[in-house]
Amino acid sequence: MFLRQLTYLVALDRFRHFSRAAEHCGVSQPALSAAIRQLEHELGVTIVRRRQRVLGLTPEGERVLAWARQSLAALDGLRQEAGFAHEVAGGSLAIGIMPPAQQLAPLLMESLRAAIPALHLELTVAAHGDILRGLAEQRFGLGIVYLDQLPAGGQIEAHELYVEQHVLVGGPGIVLPGRVRCSWGEAAGLPLCLLDRSMRSRQIIDRCFADAGSTPDVRFETNALELLHAELRVGRLAAILPVAALPSRMGGVPFQVRRLDPSPMPSVGLVRVRQPMTSALMARCWHVASGLVLTDVLTM
Repeated sequence: MFLRQLTYLVALDRFRHFSRAAEHCGVSQPALSAAIRQLEHELGVTIVRRRQRVLGLTPEGERVLAWARQSLAALDGLRQEAGFAHEVAGGSLAIGIMPPAQQLAPLLMESLRAAIPALHLELTVAAHGDILRGLAEQRFGLGIVYLDQLPAGGQIEAHELYVEQHVLVGGPGIVLPGRVRCSWGEAAGLPLCLLDRSMRSRQIIDRCFADAGSTPDVRFETNALELLHAELRVGRLAAILPVAALPSRMGGVPFQVRRLDPSPMPSVGLVRVRQPMTSALMARCWHVASGLVLTDVLTM
């Protein structure tokens, strides 16, 4: 069994197409197909379902895929360890960050690059559940997620970065209730734009409305924070957002903010999968990222 076979299998799962996977790996389609068949022969199992219209993996293939990802991740860690041993201050790190926290990305990246100047970063904005799956599949090295719904068993290591606070925000064209704070019932009477229901932040908001016995007037939903900011700039809709997700700039358009009472205070933090051995790069990145203290600046 060769490492290239494992690399081909991971690419095949990603693209679900022999030709595109081969192009990504820089080999011909026959060469990639032959390598996968050789892997099946060596393991004595069928990995790929070839008779379906949509290419997929067998249950045995899914288990081999998980093993392949772990093996390739371990090899990458070994390479990075060797690089640090030769005083190469670099490496690669993939980070998954949930939409309400994505505006913290520049601060996180600046801190990491200050400590590791040649670090290559890959940042992906994804939902809470997708980040946890990415960590388990070795696609992410670090994640920033809500800490109240981590899987049991202790396989995820977590460090709190800040406690989230939701607020009502609107442009000058919206009349917001109260002067400093308002209730969820009052917020429900406004035309709202919110993150969609796949987002953990939205699920927290929906629970608050339900606890208040109110049904919100939701006019627009999206999983893209930038689109919510665009709606706020237009000024027709109000939004409920975590303080971390408030627009830092409104293009010269002032906006209003009201505290919501009662406001849930879920913890947001840095997470990684516990490993028997941690590479020098990962240890260094974890130390730098977990040193960020954000609660004071993200509380109103």
